[in-house]
Amino acid sequence: MKICLISFDFWHYDEHIVNKLKEKGVEAYHINIGAFTHKNFGARVKNAMSKVFIGKNLKHEKRQNFIIDSLKKIGKQDQILVINPESIEEHVHEVIRKYADRNIAYLYDSMSRNPAQHILHFFDTVFSFDDEDVKEHGFKKITNYNYLKYCPKEEQNPHLDLFYITSYDTQRLQKLNFLINKINDLNINFKTIVAGKKSWKNKITQIVDSKNINIIKFRTKNIPQQSLPKLYKNTKVILDLQRDNQMGLSFRIFEAMALEKKFITDNQTIKNYDFYNPENILILNDDFSNIEKSFFETEYQKLPDEVYHKYTLDNWVNTVFNLS
Repeated sequence: MKICLISFDFWHYDEHIVNKLKEKGVEAYHINIGAFTHKNFGARVKNAMSKVFIGKNLKHEKRQNFIIDSLKKIGKQDQILVINPESIEEHVHEVIRKYADRNIAYLYDSMSRNPAQHILHFFDTVFSFDDEDVKEHGFKKITNYNYLKYCPKEEQNPHLDLFYITSYDTQRLQKLNFLINKINDLNINFKTIVAGKKSWKNKITQIVDSKNINIIKFRTKNIPQQSLPKLYKNTKVILDLQRDNQMGLSFRIFEAMALEKKFITDNQTIKNYDFYNPENILILNDDFSNIEKSFFETEYQKLPDEVYHKYTLDNWVNTVFNLS
């Protein structure tokens, strides 16, 4: 069987899907649009000038052509999965459709954040982790997946009570500042990493109270995904704060699941899942007043094997590609 994945894999989550397919004996390919870069400095300058003077993004056009050229090289596929298809132009979807016996889409974001109605007719199956989109558009529901190797809590020795890693986002930073103020009197050892552009660093001080700044480490480069497990192993509890209009589950909950970490989130929908256990997962109320020291002092309760397996990448791949 030949399967191709097409995606902007900036965070390198999608490559786990390809590796899992290969483990199962599938001839798998990954067209990583995000890995496409300008050939040289001159090309970058040309693209910058094009965007400024004629409003044309040459890099975007080259990325679209990169998809078509890559498909020509690998040939007809039994199945093609496109993640976040709204970032690909319609004429390219027409080409992708011709190369796929079965064409599949997975929407990483909600339709309210990234509308995709105009290209959904190209797909045989559309998967989404957003409950409202599933109900309104008839998509198939699927969550993100647990890609990490299982590591029981007994094999770890964390030094932090709470850890949070996030990309720069004003609203989430406002929530973070509010949360820090709530836990200041709880004697919680809490650290945060925020990644963003260099010019954004000074903006943090306008959002976060000066007394809370020492909790935040700012960096201009994203944390490599392979470094995340080490960071998470050093904490008892992982924090996850939602973006606006985000209804699905982030990868954070599955990383917590694999490493047996307790979890704090403002995602109210998490209580609807079978892995939810209030001993492991604290759902913040609107004013964050329900966070207490006792949550950090009790032990993580292990999940039943069948629940854990349900959210593994192995099961995700079987479900999406009908391999079971």
